Amino acid sequence: MEARRRTVLTVGAAGAATLVLGCSKYGDDGGAGASEKPTAPGTGTANAPAGEELAKTSDIPVGGGKVFKDQKVVVTQAKAGDFKAFSAICTHAGCTVNKVADGTIDCPCHGSKYNIEDAAVVGGPAPRPLPPKQISVSGDTIRLA
Repeated sequence: MEARRRTVLTVGAAGAATLVLGCSKYGDDGGAGASEKPTAPGTGTANAPAGEELAKTSDIPVGGGKVFKDQKVVVTQAKAGDFKAFSAICTHAGCTVNKVADGTIDCPCHGSKYNIEDAAVVGGPAPRPLPPKQISVSGDTIRLA
């Protein structure tokens, strides 16, 4: 009985050590700068994409928009030349919105709808607007900022 108890305690201690190590930050060596987050090359910001191109301005229809599923972003153009971006993750249950139609950004899961101009909730169970995302428009190119 005593031998089994030691085995359980030893395995338990090893498991706890593994959990503690698994929760440490990437690159955390405990030295100077250990609390700093890694930066994307050339951006100076933590884990930010380096100006990833999303689309050409001509890809975003006036009065509509386009969902970029991989980037979890939706870009809209409510008025000509007025491009805005919002998170593509529905604030109700975390589904990804799937289309922009008839002036709204639509979620397929439970029917939430958001206004293309400011992402305000206009229908469905969503409790709050889609959060804004930063983009930059240069010439005919739309990039994540």
